[in-house]
Amino acid sequence: MKIAYARVSTADQSLDLQIDALKKYGFEKIYTEKASGGKDDRPELAKALDNLRPGDTFIVYKLDRLARSTQKLFDVLFQLNKNGIEFVSLSDKIDTSTAAGKALFGIMAVFAEFERDIIRERTLAGLEAARARGRKGGRPATDKKKLDKAVMLYESGSFTIAQIEEMSSVSKGSLYRELNRRSKKTV
Repeated sequence: MKIAYARVSTADQSLDLQIDALKKYGFEKIYTEKASGGKDDRPELAKALDNLRPGDTFIVYKLDRLARSTQKLFDVLFQLNKNGIEFVSLSDKIDTSTAAGKALFGIMAVFAEFERDIIRERTLAGLEAARARGRKGGRPATDKKKLDKAVMLYESGSFTIAQIEEMSSVSKGSLYRELNRRSKKTV
């Protein structure tokens, strides 16, 4: 089965160009979505990927319709390849059912791994440089007085979380972490 996926980033953009090109190529089922490519929660993409079976072909108009980062793209393509599903990107002229498409997939895999290694090296170097300057990582500690005030307001039962956040300048997450920490102390 040939399954197509088309996506635009905003509701005011049109899917027509992609759908016309995908129709010309041919498909049995299409999933369309109006959502940012940066979002991980894309229900129609998830449905399309879930409905693919070994021997199927997954078709997109262009690679950036599928993923915004090389890593995300590689993850999807690797999963398709592992499950015996062919991949076609019309604008990018990629078709993994051909020898050239398979070679391009292999090259992309090498570059994705290279990108991961470079990011890891930069992160480690940055952390090392920060430690050398006396900085330590992690979230900055919330002011104890502010936390105490937020807990007191919470325990009074008179205010909503939003009101407590505004009055104490303590985020909801910090308040809940502190409440959790204090409840563990009393157990």
